[in-house]
Amino acid sequence: MDRGEQGLLRTDPVPEEGEDAAAMIGTTESLSEEEQEELRKELAKVEEEIQTLSQVLAAKEKHLAEIKRKLGINSLQELKQNIAKGWQDVTATSAYKKTSETLSQAGQKASAAFSSVGSVITKKLEDVKNSPTFKSFEEKVENLKSKVGGTKPAGGDFGEVLNSTANASATTTEPLPEQTQESL
Repeated sequence: MDRGEQGLLRTDPVPEEGEDAAAMIGTTESLSEEEQEELRKELAKVEEEIQTLSQVLAAKEKHLAEIKRKLGINSLQELKQNIAKGWQDVTATSAYKKTSETLSQAGQKASAAFSSVGSVITKKLEDVKNSPTFKSFEEKVENLKSKVGGTKPAGGDFGEVLNSTANASATTTEPLPEQTQESL
């Protein structure tokens, strides 16, 4: 089989993009005139094919743009579609599904933890309210209330006691109308 029949299957080294072309000069010196002519023809043929493919691609891109224009598809719509498709692709990946699942479980565990913390705090507040120290304090406030405001019987909840005590102390600090007139 001669070199012309091998075509693309030849094993001669071909310089890659970025490779030093000067290093390959010695190879062309070992080729016969016929082989060099054959390679020049093949080069011209490949360059012609590349040119043809470039023209076909340009024509296809022009046709694509025309179809999109007729359909009213603009760049913004394409971007939206690409983003939607990309997001759909991301959400379909196993990594996304695993991450989503893990975050969901973490959220459930955090919610349960917060709920139990709330329960513990509520229980502790109830314990404080039922403690002897708090009961003693509550009794002292009620006694103070009865001394200051007087007419209501002891009892009621702590909020009422505090409000009435605050009201009673506010009224004792205001000057009475008779005192104001006497001092004039």
